[in-house]
Amino acid sequence: MVKVTIDNTTIEVEEGTTILQAARKIGGSVVPPAMCFYSKLEGSGGKCRTCLVKVSRTSASDPKPMPKLVASCSTLAQDGMVVQNTISPEVMETRKAIVEFLLINHPLDCPVCDQAGECDLQDLSFFHGLEQTRYGEARREFNPIDIGEKIKLHMTRCILCYRCVYTADQITDKRVHGVLFRGDAAEIGTYIKNAVDNDFSGNMIDVCPVGALTDRTFRFKSRVWFLKPMNVHRHCSKCPGKATAWMSGNEILRITARKDRYGEAEEFICNECRFDRKDPSDWTVEGPAKSDRHSVISQNHYENIRKQSIIKPLEGKTEAQE
Repeated sequence: MVKVTIDNTTIEVEEGTTILQAARKIGGSVVPPAMCFYSKLEGSGGKCRTCLVKVSRTSASDPKPMPKLVASCSTLAQDGMVVQNTISPEVMETRKAIVEFLLINHPLDCPVCDQAGECDLQDLSFFHGLEQTRYGEARREFNPIDIGEKIKLHMTRCILCYRCVYTADQITDKRVHGVLFRGDAAEIGTYIKNAVDNDFSGNMIDVCPVGALTDRTFRFKSRVWFLKPMNVHRHCSKCPGKATAWMSGNEILRITARKDRYGEAEEFICNECRFDRKDPSDWTVEGPAKSDRHSVISQNHYENIRKQSIIKPLEGKTEAQE
């Protein structure tokens, strides 16, 4: 076990734990944002640089600071290490610069993007973005690419986090897409026109932190904050069958994997559950899905509300709302 201090909070973690994973054990504002790291995808991380932190003390045996900011998702915690995240002005200024860089070529289409309301880049822009852009050059443009009837690719929104590539590599039987070309010409594509249609390809939608990969079956149907996310399950021979159903009244508009507090899928689901099972009778409803309170999805979704008593308001008594 090693002891690491992050933003003046000390925690003991196992050897081999990264700074980001140690921060997640602490929770709260100590946790750096992460756009490319995904705990269930081997090799992910180190692409977006949003999780950069300052190591003011390398370890107990080497008290010198690291010369540059490091990616917390790929830097291992060491015994006696001291890390600064939100308490470091250098880190916060660098994070603003990284967000500005990510937004350089990003289209201003949040009002029509299906990812709006659950987009990591929206959250980053809210906390670290500038009010006005300083970028005067033309934004990148890409020819539309059809990667299948279930998934819609918007390359102009992509931040090249590689999550979808790792997902196809590690949980599907074959990968037909990847990152083509280099530099500012890099893009997600299939090179030879192939449809991404394997049994678990829909998980690329869940892992995408922005609106680059969206569900065609849900396209423009509703905003997520108007829907009721419900935990559901069914017997499935391909996957665990545990999912979140996004409902409007008694109608299921989309199915996604259940996600943890950091937006990562708890278990990957198959395309049959995701795209083909939209009838409420196909599922057993467990109850409302828990939403992070900072998320717009959680707005107006309350449980066990109590209202002021109509009979005896002066006594401050309450009655359960039906």
